[in-house]
Amino acid sequence: MPEPRHTDALREKVRALPDGPGVYLMKDRLGRIIYVGKAKSLKKRVSSYFQAGRDRALRSQPKIRTLIEMIADLEILEVKSETEALLLEGKLIKQWRPKYNTDFIDDKRFLLVRLDLETQLPRFVLTRFKKDARSRYFGPFAHSGLLRKTLATMRSRFGVLLGDSSPRKISDDTWQLYDDVRSELYGWPNTVTTAEYRERVTLAADFLDGKSREWLASLRTEMTVRAGKQEFEKAAAIRDVVLALERTLSPTRKFSREVVQQQPDQSALLALQTTLNLPTLPVHLECFDISHISGTFVVASMVHFTNGRPDKNNYRRFSIKSFVGNDDFRAMEEVVGRRYRRLTEEQKPFPDLVVIDGGRGQIGAALKAFVAIDRVPPPLIGLAKKMETIIFSDDRAPLNLPLNHPALNLLQRLRDEAHRFANTYNADLRSRKIKESILDDFPGLGPVRRAALLGHFGSLEKLRAASVEKISAVPGFGQKFAEQLHAFLAGL
Repeated sequence: MPEPRHTDALREKVRALPDGPGVYLMKDRLGRIIYVGKAKSLKKRVSSYFQAGRDRALRSQPKIRTLIEMIADLEILEVKSETEALLLEGKLIKQWRPKYNTDFIDDKRFLLVRLDLETQLPRFVLTRFKKDARSRYFGPFAHSGLLRKTLATMRSRFGVLLGDSSPRKISDDTWQLYDDVRSELYGWPNTVTTAEYRERVTLAADFLDGKSREWLASLRTEMTVRAGKQEFEKAAAIRDVVLALERTLSPTRKFSREVVQQQPDQSALLALQTTLNLPTLPVHLECFDISHISGTFVVASMVHFTNGRPDKNNYRRFSIKSFVGNDDFRAMEEVVGRRYRRLTEEQKPFPDLVVIDGGRGQIGAALKAFVAIDRVPPPLIGLAKKMETIIFSDDRAPLNLPLNHPALNLLQRLRDEAHRFANTYNADLRSRKIKESILDDFPGLGPVRRAALLGHFGSLEKLRAASVEKISAVPGFGQKFAEQLHAFLAGL
């Protein structure tokens, strides 16, 4: 079997990868993300895709063979730990839904429960495949024995039909559910109208939906425990099931993922106030993080927690404007200054605590920003990732709390959310840049004319949707050139 062919540029990019943890994004020739993976060592893991002598493995796993053949480019996101790589990989799979990640997750073929709502008497049927979009699905469930017991309980509790049932029609709208003693065992009327039976189905579906969510919560807990024990492969396998289960639940979810109505975690807030000796309860927290890839696509994030919960309406993201290059301290000084200058101008209050992702240097940069805007900073700390050390902005010694301390756990959630938000913005910018680079393949379109096109239409997607007439209306573009460019974009 011949080895897949890859460009010299791609192989050179692989050779230059760092030997640290992170997430890698495989792309096809059009820049579409087709696979997302995590690695303890990006260099070793990604290099394995391009090594000779993989014939036996490729023959046994043709989907992997096809994936490798389609790889035309790759991007990476470096992180600070393997646990962070595991979590970021899951976030990006959920965001991008890459083709090959979806295929591999679905190949696990866990059991689903299918409910065909278009039939007069919907039944709860076990299946391993999602056959159509008209039915409602519950699961996936890994433990078939437990699932069958759950369905048996549901049948006797709500009087619904399972897949082994054959109801008999008595009249236009009346049915006999069973022709044996089962109707007496289950304790429900055996003769029902369609409307009466559907009321039972609604209650049973809510019950099964709740069981799915209970299992989802237990899986998330198990995934966290496995990751904490550094059992990353087991944690990743559980994470894949979590993603599949979330996908199944999302179309029928009756409430928001962000349960903002929950009561604030008073114990964590009080612990944080006591531990840091804060003057008030830290109801409002803000955290800053810088994200870049070797000094390129430098961006920053700021997330806001209210009562210990994410307050996404107050999230902010920043592109660095004051310089070009790799300088985390200058970037931190810029974005902190921009954030609190804006609040000052709008006469809005500062948060109860500002958290900086980093150590003494990042804290110093943040303090310089407050000096520049001539404002007294609110309580401000840093959280250094390596040892989860709290760094104070005054003369207090650094503080290390137990890993299960509620104050530290709240700070970690805040910091990890800032990191996720920054990485997502970074990935969005790089994805946009990659898509726009497709224009480099069109002959005669230099950087000036390319910038003029994107400036006029705003994005590559809007340019692709434009007619020949609209393209030719851009200054400097004639009818013939517009026709050629329109045909080029249509062929992508």
